[in-house]
Amino acid sequence: MEETLNVVNTLLVDTFNNILTIEQNALKKEKIFDVSVAEVHTIEAIGMYQTKSMSEVAKNLQITVGTLTVAINNLVKKGYVERFRCQSDKRVVLIKLTKKGKLLYRVHEQFHKNVVKATISGLTKQEREVLCQTLIKLNIYLQKYF
Repeated sequence: MEETLNVVNTLLVDTFNNILTIEQNALKKEKIFDVSVAEVHTIEAIGMYQTKSMSEVAKNLQITVGTLTVAINNLVKKGYVERFRCQSDKRVVLIKLTKKGKLLYRVHEQFHKNVVKATISGLTKQEREVLCQTLIKLNIYLQKYF
């Protein structure tokens, strides 16, 4: 059992670190040098077609609106995000992706599709089902305790 714990721990840590490194390299490959992986995930949380409130996006990312404000300020300066006030309630700040932001969203989305395809490539139907069930259990645990 102890050996299994060590192997799973090592694989999870290595996989997480590798994905972050590969994501950053994928951005560089697409000649996108001015954003971090965290900023890309903020863009992902905003979404392609919707206008969202700052509080919606902060909740989705599980961060404070203040923390999101810092990220959005940077993304606005870089031309990836637009920010404006809601017409019906001036207290609400809305954000949406610019054309440049949508392009980055698509690049990131394609990266994820490629990783998932590579992950399940060559697996049997049963192996894919086991993988999905394992990831669901891991996700439930992480959401519940963290």
